[in-house]
Amino acid sequence: MHGLVNRAIQCFLRDTYGSATWSTVVETSNIGFNDFEAMFVYPDSVTVAVIESACKTLGKPADVILEDIGTYLVTHPNTESLRRLLRFGGETFEEFLYSLNDLKGRAQLALADIEIPNLTVEETAPGAFSIGVDFSQPGYIYAVMGVLRTMADDYGALVYLERGAREGTVERIEVFLLEASFAEGRSFDLAARQGA
Repeated sequence: MHGLVNRAIQCFLRDTYGSATWSTVVETSNIGFNDFEAMFVYPDSVTVAVIESACKTLGKPADVILEDIGTYLVTHPNTESLRRLLRFGGETFEEFLYSLNDLKGRAQLALADIEIPNLTVEETAPGAFSIGVDFSQPGYIYAVMGVLRTMADDYGALVYLERGAREGTVERIEVFLLEASFAEGRSFDLAARQGA
């Protein structure tokens, strides 16, 4: 798994639960080091060990932790650049959903060896979308769900998400856009510079 993914897990645990919790996760996972390097690639077994250790340490199931990681990725001030990148997907939540079809390709333009799920979005009925999440590691659908819920809030859209059927390596998320302009979304200025 790419170091950026592992580093995101580390930062989530440290920023949300504190350095002591991260130290416990490191110790009980037996990974042998304290910090992930963002540009390294680690064996998938290392990522699995960290998630399993976090589950034991926090007393939470993996799906809850992974969804919280997805939420963290687009809400925490330290990851504002990811939120901005996702907001470039469109002016509405529906446009954002369709932009997910190209997300993996866009990410690999920046980092050729980054591993993120391949997402395919199709509209199955007016306001209803089915998102295929194809990824080598099962369970990361929950991180995608965390991102989707948070981005819906970011756009001010009211959505309902549920986990759909699994087809081979593809897990599905069913998205129901109940109201596109339910609330005022977070402000977003396309021209704004970070830190300005």
